[in-house]
Amino acid sequence: MGTIINTALVVLGGIFGTYFGRKISKNIQESLMKIIGVAVLFIGITGTLQYMLVIDGNNIKTQGTMMLIISLALGTIVGEILKIEDKIHRLGQWIKGKFNKKEDNYFVEGFVNTSLIICVGAMGIVGSIQNGLTGDYSMLVAKGALDFVIVMINGSLFGIGAAFAAMPMFIYQGAITVIAILSGNFIGTELINNISMVGATLVFCIGINLVWGNKIKVGNSIPALLIPIIYSLFI
Repeated sequence: MGTIINTALVVLGGIFGTYFGRKISKNIQESLMKIIGVAVLFIGITGTLQYMLVIDGNNIKTQGTMMLIISLALGTIVGEILKIEDKIHRLGQWIKGKFNKKEDNYFVEGFVNTSLIICVGAMGIVGSIQNGLTGDYSMLVAKGALDFVIVMINGSLFGIGAAFAAMPMFIYQGAITVIAILSGNFIGTELINNISMVGATLVFCIGINLVWGNKIKVGNSIPALLIPIIYSLFI
């Protein structure tokens, strides 16, 4: 239920954004893009530090640094070999053709950017696991409200392509929920925190791309989200 509600809010946000975006000038759209990028940067920073910093008495210590480095490095190597970001772009092109949006020059860009923003965040990962383990979908509903605003703004910038980001998100979060149901309580809190830390770091990278252009191939780093699972088996 959590993923279904989240998906519906993403679609609505994209539709509203596309409609109102026609009334916004190009200069305002570019300014919105950069300021949303700054917001995404801070969401990524705070999300990463939430799991990395530990207060020990009067001292602040860090944890999970090596796990984060290994996950990002190995995940990016796998993603580069598989060329995941290219596949995401091709998926966007395929959807664009299927829905007769060939004249929409911003469709694929809107689809790719929005998909990455709403899929790799910590709330989607933790919320889906929580929904699968306990049936509580409140975190995914909260994420859906945030996604509505983000996708609405992206819809105003890129058009209806932003709304179609609901498709990979539905599959992604739905799969995590199903895995959590099948895994029962074998998924530990530490593993969830590690995956969330990596996800928040990728959100930060998305913010960099929004502010300064596509500097990082975040799509190719998506496998980094799986490395903490392997890491926990050996360390």
